[in-house]
Amino acid sequence: MDINSMSVPELRRLQTRVANEILRRNDVAKKVLLRKMKKMAEEEGLSFDEVIGEASQSASGESKPEKQTRKRGPKPNLKKGSKLPLKYFHPENPEMGWSGHGRKPQWIIDWLAQDKPLELLEKKIPEAA
Repeated sequence: MDINSMSVPELRRLQTRVANEILRRNDVAKKVLLRKMKKMAEEEGLSFDEVIGEASQSASGESKPEKQTRKRGPKPNLKKGSKLPLKYFHPENPEMGWSGHGRKPQWIIDWLAQDKPLELLEKKIPEAA
C-alpha cells in the first residue's frame, strides 16, 4: 500500500479504518487479560472481586503503613475554574496579571513582540531580613 499515491478522502477512510481496528484490538486484549486475571485469582483461591477490591483500597491509600512516601509541598488547586496565583504583572497597571498558564493576554504578546524578556514582568517579592 503506497499512501503517497492515495487521495485525501482515501487517506481519511484509511485513518478511520485504522482507528476502528485499534479500538477493536484494545477491546479484545482487555477481554483476554481479564480472563487471565480471573484465572490467576481462582488458582490462588481468591475471587476476582476480592483481588480488585484490595487493589482499589491500596490505590486509595487505606492500608499502606509499610510504604512511606516523600512529602512534597502543597499542590495548587488545579480544578477547572480555580484561579492560579498571578506570576506576571502589567508594567503600568499591576492589578492586571497573568498566571503563566493558558492563553497569553494581549499585553504579554505585545511585550514579547518588543523583544522584552518575560522575567521583567515577574512579581518581585521583597526579601525577608
